[in-house]
Amino acid sequence: MTWHLRSASLTDLDAFTTMEAEVYGDEAWSRELMQAELENTHGYYLAAVDEDDTVVGYAGLLAPLGTGQGDIQTITVAPAARRHGLGRTLMLQLLNEARRRGAEELFLEVRYDNEPAQTLYRDLGFRDIGLRKNYYGHGVDAITMKLDVPPAKAGVA
Repeated sequence: MTWHLRSASLTDLDAFTTMEAEVYGDEAWSRELMQAELENTHGYYLAAVDEDDTVVGYAGLLAPLGTGQGDIQTITVAPAARRHGLGRTLMLQLLNEARRRGAEELFLEVRYDNEPAQTLYRDLGFRDIGLRKNYYGHGVDAITMKLDVPPAKAGVA
């Protein structure tokens, strides 16, 4: 699978909300919430698109400049695009943007039963710091995770 990343915009709203409904069902963000996220001046959203310019994933960061903190708001990869490194690539780009914005700490919530996502986050250095009971509703808890943002590494290309 081939894809590339670009900055997300309101033109992606339909694709994002459709994917939200397909992936998350009744836990999906509303169209209004997704629009507010895309319009937030403190946010940073990416769209991953395939060779046909179809959105196959997206990710968002909230990291106001000067606060030293950020939150991974969402990361979603279409089921057909999973297991190809797209989730990791999206996360690494969000981490780079968080660094650029001066974030020293990043936080996120992940479903307690989403082992693949937890594994990815731990591989990137996130650690568990708490549990949010019924965070997703219907008795579904979230693990809160934190990353002390490491400095960028320079190396041979």
